Amino acid sequence: MPLSHITLGTNDPARAGRFYDAVLGVLGFDRLPKPPGKPPAYARDGRMPTIYLYTPADGRPATWGNGTHIAFLADNRLQVHAFHERALALGGSCEGPPGPRPQYGSDYYAAYVRDPDGNKLQAVCYGDGPSAGTE
Repeated sequence: MPLSHITLGTNDPARAGRFYDAVLGVLGFDRLPKPPGKPPAYARDGRMPTIYLYTPADGRPATWGNGTHIAFLADNRLQVHAFHERALALGGSCEGPPGPRPQYGSDYYAAYVRDPDGNKLQAVCYGDGPSAGTE
């Protein structure tokens, strides 16, 4: 069954919006139009799953899940690199630089980051894509 949406917690929706505008933007996601004061939401080509960024409803600080992450499909290795570079430039931290991950398959190429709230994100492409040889 396809996913409808994914919600990530944030303690600062404005900061998260700036981060995700750029980082998901390189993967083809657009911020969805929302009324003022509503949390950021993103979709790729207007299709699900939608990514939502919310402050916790219980008023407690947002925290990240230990052992969880979201992997976004990139079209090619150049997008994996751009995702990683933009994440680091906007306050994210590196959890694994762009490169092959042969332990996951011979054509698996990925980068891992944490957003400013600590959520672990990944961009991955399979195969060489149009940017084969990018290191």
